[in-house]
Amino acid sequence: MENREEKWNKMKEEYRDRHMTEGQVNQMKEMIEKAKKENQKNRKKRILKWGTAAAAAVAVTMAVLPNTSSDIAYAMSRIPVLSKWVEVVTLQDYEYDDGRQTADISVPEIVPQIPTEQEEETGSDIQVTLKKTSEEINAEIKAVSAKLIEEFKEGLKNREGYQTMQVKSEVAATTEEYFTLKLICYQAAGSGYEEHHFYTIDLKTGERMQLKDIFTEGSDYIAVVSETIKEQMRQQMAADENVIYNLDTDIPEWNFNAITEETSFYLNENGELVICFNEGEVAPMYMGCVEFVIPNDKLEDIRRK
Repeated sequence: MENREEKWNKMKEEYRDRHMTEGQVNQMKEMIEKAKKENQKNRKKRILKWGTAAAAAVAVTMAVLPNTSSDIAYAMSRIPVLSKWVEVVTLQDYEYDDGRQTADISVPEIVPQIPTEQEEETGSDIQVTLKKTSEEINAEIKAVSAKLIEEFKEGLKNREGYQTMQVKSEVAATTEEYFTLKLICYQAAGSGYEEHHFYTIDLKTGERMQLKDIFTEGSDYIAVVSETIKEQMRQQMAADENVIYNLDTDIPEWNFNAITEETSFYLNENGELVICFNEGEVAPMYMGCVEFVIPNDKLEDIRRK
């Protein structure tokens, strides 16, 4: 059985020379096929709401997405209201499969909702802010998706190669106070890579949350959170030899030192801070995207009330 040092050395080699075997290609294609079936199943349960705005959105979709195959499908559908303030719409669907090149891209859009029982004056203030916040987030999501679509189109020129791309979204958490949408992006062309984007809205104000907004002004939250993550990394590695983090290694530039103000996060259903890292940021690629839940008692002295 490999020890941790042997696994670590193997990981370093994989960083230097990653490749995708035929078996991995088939596995990726199976994953995309499964996702397609799940999407089709979910679509059958949805009620499509068509109107002038929907028709205009579809027209925009047709203009933006590439018409490269008869297998490309476009649709616009709604999913149930996720909170009293926010609804998520699947604005664009892009599917492509020629046996070697596979894409399944669903672009979400946040639509602000104001509950009827909210006082008109307060609701109006929040609605204005929430609308602006939603527009900013939607613009970022569209930019990320458009970039990936362009990369996929470029990859189509390589008729002998394989590539897989998937973009989907899910609600990371939603409470009376916060809402977080997670955008999941996966692509493979010789090697696979997954990254997650998190968009959190403070439903009390309608504003997009930043990590610093959770803590009292002047508090050294970066140090507190970073040390808690390091503790969890060491605990996990001690408990399981298959778990490896870039911590205390012989390659200093790889080691995790601290989070930044831009580090991805969200607040879970229990109000706990969850710190999120993409593949390769704090661990070897095989570990995938990793998250660390920071217990509330670790932050009670520095968190805003």
